Amino acid sequence: MNQVRPATLGLLDLPVEILVYILSHLDGYELARARRVCHDIRHMIDSSSELSYSIDLKYFNSTPDPSPGPDHTVSSLRKSLQQSEFAWQKAEYFKSNPVSIPYTVHITHKVFMWSCGILALDVRNENRLKFLQAQVTDLDHSNSTSLREWDYQFDGEFPLCDFSPTQNLLVCLVRASTGESHARDLIFRSLSEPDEVHPEAGSAVVKTIDKEVNFESLDPSTVSFSIFGNYCGILFPDVLNADGYLEDILQIWNWKSKDVSLCLNPDHEILHFSFLTDEIILVVNSEELLLYSLVDFPNALHLTAKFSLPALRTPFEYKEIRIKDSISSHSRMHDHIININMKIFGRRRSHASGCVAMYVERNTLLELQSAYTRRYGKASDSSPSLPWSEWGLKYTRSFRGDLDDSCKNVVFGLRAVSFLGSQIMEPLPRPLCIRDFNPHRVADFKAGNGIRWNQRLIEGNLLDSSADMFLEPLGSGLPYIETITEEKFLGSDLMVEGNKVMVLSFDFVGRLKSPTIPDDPHTVENEVSYSIEILNFE
Repeated sequence: MNQVRPATLGLLDLPVEILVYILSHLDGYELARARRVCHDIRHMIDSSSELSYSIDLKYFNSTPDPSPGPDHTVSSLRKSLQQSEFAWQKAEYFKSNPVSIPYTVHITHKVFMWSCGILALDVRNENRLKFLQAQVTDLDHSNSTSLREWDYQFDGEFPLCDFSPTQNLLVCLVRASTGESHARDLIFRSLSEPDEVHPEAGSAVVKTIDKEVNFESLDPSTVSFSIFGNYCGILFPDVLNADGYLEDILQIWNWKSKDVSLCLNPDHEILHFSFLTDEIILVVNSEELLLYSLVDFPNALHLTAKFSLPALRTPFEYKEIRIKDSISSHSRMHDHIININMKIFGRRRSHASGCVAMYVERNTLLELQSAYTRRYGKASDSSPSLPWSEWGLKYTRSFRGDLDDSCKNVVFGLRAVSFLGSQIMEPLPRPLCIRDFNPHRVADFKAGNGIRWNQRLIEGNLLDSSADMFLEPLGSGLPYIETITEEKFLGSDLMVEGNKVMVLSFDFVGRLKSPTIPDDPHTVENEVSYSIEILNFE
């Protein structure tokens, strides 16, 4: 009797619609590997705009924004993504006409704050904080640009402020009312309507540290803020405690909950901090980087890993370190570069000094937590740091700068933009240097794929640290592709947001003499007018 054998159904025997549905559950990296299985699957993936777009998003380290809809099909979004990436690679952009900032300031007075394309200007003589946002008014790549303006009016002394456009949040540190047990209040306002309390704030006003801390000893220029998601943190460095000792205090709030905060007051100093994720904080002192977990917030912060900075020769020391992290990119990128700016001083004027910008990928630091735990166990204040030689050489890349023309490196995702050259001797127009650290782009460039245009690949160690301030060589990891713009800019600052670069340009309009010593040539200040130029890489 003949037996009927059941038919074997292979993967490729399924209807195309079902196969595409199955493949849609893979991420970009898995889809790229699936393309190597066979010709049929490769053709199926390449023929699907959705699957190809998913691969492109991973390749270019981006996330879909905006979501597909009637005005933004998957095909159009993919085309737009590829066009913008090619524009960055070729350093081609549409430039708007400069938008003049209607206020003239002294070049020696730091009055600006940048975030997500919004400029905050301290108009001290009028007791207000002015916000300016340059906007391209014609989407057809024209030169038409307008300047949106709004104010925050305040009474009394100028408050210490920070803001997050992604949260529509303005935070201000103000003096507490007479008779309170604390010295300062932190208020949460709506950035778009600064006179209004933020609608999601758990409390309109929260207390900062106790009045026992002497705020009069605090240098306002050293106070630093960081805002990420539901968290807001403030670092109060070198405040005088009740025992007469200087200490650094980091206070963190869940600003969407009422009276939920935590203070970190470690034995070591804190020079700066930044939120890496909604669960991890990066803290830096003069010797190391430290990661703290927020998992048990507000009950405790847990130290999870410590990484040594490169050792310095005597008599040099790290005097100022700033973590320049593009917070707004967290929700837009799978990974991003963290820029750690380190200013180094000798103990005497005869000793050289300088600035070093150190780049490291956020995901690398998060992954190194596991390496630290495997080697040293649970981290504590007394546990050792992972030596620089075992992490810094491989996973970081450093660039030199000058103290008088501080390291102007601006990062968005895996791409960095900076002015090329120095302005120490005299202000001169400078081109922009675009560095692409995307490992997929670097691998393709090395393999000879694609058009090279005017780019070059940078690998290996370009900095000789053996004969100057450092005892250890600086990092030579993170190869990148470099592109230099043909156009030069007389600028003092940069901001990168998505595919736009905003250049804060300036021009000298006069010179001011000191009202107290009018005949002293050393007290003359340059009066400068500022404008904003938008470079659109789309």
